[in-house]
Amino acid sequence: MSDVVDLLRAELGARVDTSPGALEAARADKSGHRSAGAPLAVVHAASVSDVQRTLRIASQTRTPVVTRGAGTGLAGAALAGPGEIALSTRAMTRILEISADDLLAVVEPGILNAELNEALAPHGLWWAPDPASRAISTVGGNIATGAGGLLCAKYGVVRDAVLGVDLVTADGELMRLGHRSVKGVTGLDLTSLVIGSEGRLGVIVGATLKLRRLTPGHVRTIAATFPDVGGAARASSQVTARGIQPALMELMDAASLAAVHRLLDLPAPTPGAARLTVQTDGPAADAEADAVARVLREAGGAVVISHDPAEGERLLTIRRSFHPAMEAMGTTLIEDVSVPRSALPAMFAEIARIEADFGLVIPTVAHAGDGNLHPNFVFDGDDVPAHVWEAADALFRAALALGGTLTGEHGIGVLKRRWLVDELGPGQWALQERVVRAFDPEGILNPGKVF
Repeated sequence: MSDVVDLLRAELGARVDTSPGALEAARADKSGHRSAGAPLAVVHAASVSDVQRTLRIASQTRTPVVTRGAGTGLAGAALAGPGEIALSTRAMTRILEISADDLLAVVEPGILNAELNEALAPHGLWWAPDPASRAISTVGGNIATGAGGLLCAKYGVVRDAVLGVDLVTADGELMRLGHRSVKGVTGLDLTSLVIGSEGRLGVIVGATLKLRRLTPGHVRTIAATFPDVGGAARASSQVTARGIQPALMELMDAASLAAVHRLLDLPAPTPGAARLTVQTDGPAADAEADAVARVLREAGGAVVISHDPAEGERLLTIRRSFHPAMEAMGTTLIEDVSVPRSALPAMFAEIARIEADFGLVIPTVAHAGDGNLHPNFVFDGDDVPAHVWEAADALFRAALALGGTLTGEHGIGVLKRRWLVDELGPGQWALQERVVRAFDPEGILNPGKVF
């Protein structure tokens, strides 16, 4: 394997990093899990050519390649291990084009969500996907995982905001998938296939993004506290059932709310209380905020409407601090099930049942506007205890029984691959694996992930 590193160094020079710190960092992501050992090297690609040369060497030597961005993934999809090359696109951060007339931007994959929107704002534009990790997650990583976030219910997920991707395949060939036009149905939709493929089909080296004009009007923030999480979940379902479309609607159960308050040194919340944080935007923000507040009060919530943008951001900071709060408690198994919005109260009831059955506390937040829940299992040590996996198994099966899915936005990675066939069925599972082999016949791209 030292020959592979020598070949990489001959082609890419100082971009090949074998320092202990770099190798150790490439073993982990934000899921809290690590690979079995260090990879051969980390290649810090700065151009499409760097990616192509890396993959040509990998293909010739049949060396596995794990593509990484900022390492903020939550499913273990970017863990690089022994005998593998970690290919980082984090240094590819250029914005190649901004077209206000066509409402699109062409970018490299390493740019952060927040940095992109800072650059778009002077043009009166923004890119809507807003993971809670927007300040640290890359656009390429968002596309590779099919990320979602806080604004999905109104503005859609990453899949809704990408027109095309530039993809380098396992043998080093550059393919430009998708289009720049609003419409485009020529041939199979390979762009959508790549979105959410978790590095199994190729390396994303560029993206043509669909932009929006900045929303006129104001933002109003509603904070509603409920005696328990079931009441908060029922209230959120009633908001969507009434046809109200807030920009975001986030639910925090008692355990998650208490953990964040500890992390941020805030006064302890009322024991058992759950919180809904809702924002409305645009010209109708005031009317929609009043409508949301009425529904939440009717459902038993103690409701406050804020017209102060700074206060609204403070309330959202509490929600965005959920994952750091979990990390402060120990090692986390971060889950990501989605159910139909009307089934959200039933899913919280299932989580309570699983807590009781296994003697666990499972802090949970939810994108209540679209039915996406993030239950977290917190434990000591690096290895997930057997009883936690058993509880996770019960959680996944409960979501599927309610008409839901194993993952709404984090992906499968290594953490959920054993349950993939349960959702897809053996026929579709085998078909998807054949699709992967069509892109990567030798199986060198992110092996062991997803399937």
